[in-house]
Formats: sequence, structure tokens, C-alpha cells
Amino acid sequence: MTPGALKATLAVVLVLLLITAGGVWKVQDWRYGKQLAEQDLLHQDDLTVIGNTAAARVRADQDKRLALEQRLSVSDQTHHKELSDAQANQARLRDRLATSDLRLSVLLDATDSANACSVPAGTAAGGVVHGGARARLDPAHAQRIVAITDAGDQGLIALRACQAYVREVNR
Repeated sequence: MTPGALKATLAVVLVLLLITAGGVWKVQDWRYGKQLAEQDLLHQDDLTVIGNTAAARVRADQDKRLALEQRLSVSDQTHHKELSDAQANQARLRDRLATSDLRLSVLLDATDSANACSVPAGTAAGGVVHGGARARLDPAHAQRIVAITDAGDQGLIALRACQAYVREVNR
């Protein structure tokens, strides 16, 4: 073989190798492209499932929150009604005390030897008070006592409202 023919043969072999390598490269590109497309579809399916699950959890949490807000609203309305009723009762009591329609009295301990009060022990023949000796309170003192009990009632109502709130939130 002559050196020119050898060079031509080597050139043809080299061209065939390059064409074969390019063909193999192209076939692998098709195969791997197909595998990547399948993986991408599987990944999209997984993302869809994860998204749907997250959306369902968000909806469930929103439903729970809405239910809690409704229960707390009912509890708040109940607390408000109870508080306004107690305030109205206290206002009526203060008005009755101020108009002398009602008088507060206290029961005296007849066995107390330190008591230097000369309040009569009995009631009049036409009286409706039965029992031991009683002393009528001054209207101003009665008003202060009513104000103290009013503050106490409001505190108890607020405490019950707080306890109801905590029970609802922890439920």
C-alpha cells in the first residue's frame, strides 16, 4: 500500500468513526431525553400531590379557625349579655337605694359584749323582719357597698369569660 492510499484509508476510517460517534451520541441523547421527560412527569405528579395535600391542610385549618372564632364570638356575646345584665341589676339596686325604696340592714350579733350599740333587739308589731337585731345602713354606705359588689360581680364575670376563652382555645 502506498502512503497516499494509507492516508486515504485512515481518513475514511476516521470519518466513519466520527459519524459512528455522532450517531451514538444522538441515540443516547434521545434515550436520556426520554428518561428525563419521564422523570419530569413523575416529579410534576409528586408536586401536584404535595400541593393538593397542603391545600387540604390549609382548608382544614381555616375551617377549624372559623369554628373557633364562631364559638368565641358566641362566648363573647354571652359574656357581654351577662355583664350588661349585672350592670343593669346594679343600677336598679342603686336607684332603689337612692329613692329610699329599699334599705339595707345588717344583722347584729346579740352575744357580742363589746358591742356598745343601743339598737333595739326587737321589731315593731307590724314588722315583717324576723330574727335577731338588725341595724339599718346609711344610704351612702349602702351605695358604696353596692359599688363594691358591682366591681366584684364584674370581676367574676370577666374571670368566667377568660376561663371560657381558654377552654375554647385549648379544645
